[in-house]
Amino acid sequence: MISKLITQTLYEQDYPQWIETTLSQLQQRDLEHLDWEHLIEEISELGNEQKHKLESYLLQLLKHLLLYQHWSLPDCKNDWEMEIDNFRVELRKLTKSKNLYNYMLKVLDEVYNDAARQAKKKSGLNCFPSNCPYTVEQILDVDYLPQFTYL
Repeated sequence: MISKLITQTLYEQDYPQWIETTLSQLQQRDLEHLDWEHLIEEISELGNEQKHKLESYLLQLLKHLLLYQHWSLPDCKNDWEMEIDNFRVELRKLTKSKNLYNYMLKVLDEVYNDAARQAKKKSGLNCFPSNCPYTVEQILDVDYLPQFTYL
């Protein structure tokens, strides 16, 4: 019981040391002394953080694809191409995980709605499709850029 209290106090006072101690306990299969409560919390947060990153990169990518396609200002086009590439690289890294790839498929429509709303606010345009016009393959394809749609 004392060891458990020490580990919990360590979590609150010296997080890096808590991680080191927990890792050592796991490597030694010392399951009896693990701070289970905080370990479960940390693993749960890690999964949520990955999902949040995926949603954030997907949102930015979709928004930039929409702006590139519908509001292609000469001064912004190259910048948007770089941003599209940056967000796509990060998204592709995350979706190497089958779990996160499947999560992306699950949240694509919701994230697209947010991206279209933000693109509308940024551009003042009201021409963005109500459903995502890009396939998952296009979203992840580093060579894909949508054709400019003339208004």
